[in-house]
Amino acid sequence: METRRHRGTEKTLFDSDLTDIVIGCAIEVHRALGPGLLESAYEECLCYELAARDLTFEKQKNVPLQYKDVRLEAGYRLDLFIENRLVVELKCVEKILPVHEAQLMTYLRLTKVKTGLIINFFIPVLKDGIRRIVY
Repeated sequence: METRRHRGTEKTLFDSDLTDIVIGCAIEVHRALGPGLLESAYEECLCYELAARDLTFEKQKNVPLQYKDVRLEAGYRLDLFIENRLVVELKCVEKILPVHEAQLMTYLRLTKVKTGLIINFFIPVLKDGIRRIVY
């Protein structure tokens, strides 16, 4: 529920460069902690790595739902919103399911952001638990 903002330096990164940096941060966290912790622990450690790389991010960002002419606070929260253009959903599940991909697609649509990552820290080799989605 807490929203924090780290103010980084101005960067001109392409979306693929940004996702590569975030994936590298996630791999570093996974190497240090391994699988099996709570999602919140990985989130905190990943935020530490993002801040160390001077990236701007918001944690647990509220996303309202626009329905007709009404703005609804429907309880949607992005795990991480990085550099105002990358949505990252963290998971600690046996495998990424279609519902997880649909959730990320919904977040991309609601935020009008085109690139998102699902990172599943539960599995032994992190690269097997990463999905990049472009909307």
